[in-house]
Amino acid sequence: MHFDHVGLSVNDLDGMAEWYANAFGWKITVGFEVPPIQLTGKFVVGEDGVAIELLKREGSVRPVSFDSVPTMAGNQGYGHIALRVADVDALHDRLVSLGATSIMSPRPAPVADSRMAYVADPEGNFIELLTRKGPVGA
Repeated sequence: MHFDHVGLSVNDLDGMAEWYANAFGWKITVGFEVPPIQLTGKFVVGEDGVAIELLKREGSVRPVSFDSVPTMAGNQGYGHIALRVADVDALHDRLVSLGATSIMSPRPAPVADSRMAYVADPEGNFIELLTRKGPVGA
């Protein structure tokens, strides 16, 4: 078993799809609709199969916004997506240059020989950038 994708409800479906595609070099798939619940969506997919399903429903609201990692971790439910990357510092700076907000600057991670950083995408969704030499939980 493995994760197929992560779902993310957004306010600006086209704008966020373009941002994620540009930020990570991913491709935007053909959109879809679920008319009974007024839902539209698009997948943004990386070459390695990593995928984010962006969803837009008219009238949706953001119940809480985070301004720090401790605030995010102090709320139950999904708080962030984490991407294992080759160069945390370079990608952090690239994302900030494309409109992301730096939440936690690049630094050593609690996992030995690893680095991490957090940014918020233009709508405030947290993205963790992480290098890790071994498997998760090792």
